[in-house]
Amino acid sequence: MSAEPIRVVVTGAAGQIAYSLLYMVAKGDVFGPNQPLILHLLDIPPMMGVLEGVVMELDDCALPLLVSVVPTADPAVAFKDVDAAFLVGAMPRKQGMERKDLLSANVKIFKVQGEALDKYAKKDVKVLVVGNPANTNALVCSHYAPTIPKENFSAMTRLDQNRAQAQIAGRLGVRIAQVKNVIIWGNHSATQVPDARNASVELNGAVKTVPEAVADDEFLKQQFLETVQKRGAAVIAARKMSSAMSAAKAASDHMRDWFAGTRDGEYVSMGVISDGSYGAPKDIVFSFPVSIQNRQWKIVQGLSVDEFTRSKLDVTAKELLEEKEEAMAVCAAD
Repeated sequence: MSAEPIRVVVTGAAGQIAYSLLYMVAKGDVFGPNQPLILHLLDIPPMMGVLEGVVMELDDCALPLLVSVVPTADPAVAFKDVDAAFLVGAMPRKQGMERKDLLSANVKIFKVQGEALDKYAKKDVKVLVVGNPANTNALVCSHYAPTIPKENFSAMTRLDQNRAQAQIAGRLGVRIAQVKNVIIWGNHSATQVPDARNASVELNGAVKTVPEAVADDEFLKQQFLETVQKRGAAVIAARKMSSAMSAAKAASDHMRDWFAGTRDGEYVSMGVISDGSYGAPKDIVFSFPVSIQNRQWKIVQGLSVDEFTRSKLDVTAKELLEEKEEAMAVCAAD
């Protein structure tokens, strides 16, 4: 373990998602079993007491890869020389709240964090936005960090992908690993488009397309789609709190694949800056299927998009354009 430690910041570090995420990161699930790291933990001043407890627990885990922990309420300290950033801290959605209710409060947070990343972080930092509305927050963050490449900012739709993969595996009675290449298009919201039409499944030793294996088009258009779209709200209704453990696992998966790369023939969903692929508007953060090599993602081209999916893509794109307009207006007025 002679590698130089990397610096990783987690915002909202005293919160629910971070509580699961920090352990996964610090024990090597994300950056590998031989990569030492220094954790920078950012939260707001009233949470410093709680954060102290989190630091104690990290100490008490006795994790071999964890070189040191830097708890702080100062973005200048939190973002200094970081290689990777998990931007988790945001006002959480409560029962009955729409995502738009979150937008004006949360985009201001991401404007400040974008400015801090621009000023203090490494220029090749990889930034994952988890706090909602994630796509638009990632766009705002990137906008206020002009010296960092736009490709280095991403929004998390991996939780939706994991949910979709689990739904298909459950329907077919197979293990999760037997289902590949389920896609989430568009926004991490109720307009997202879970798409299993290009996915495959290993069934009885043979590989089939998911539509072939499911053999129920109505299920893919209705129940599957709606279950994934509404899963976050269903978790809130049951837990009285938003998804935390599954969100932390998804953040871990997203960043691990960004650093380690994807396997040949496999792709993952990430909210990334749109270049107009698949008819998505340019310059919004839109979830696409991507393959990753050398820490660079690339939108997978040439996948089939039927008329039904196309119509849904237009709806999620429209929502993202509206969010972008609203967010930029909030930032300009701030």
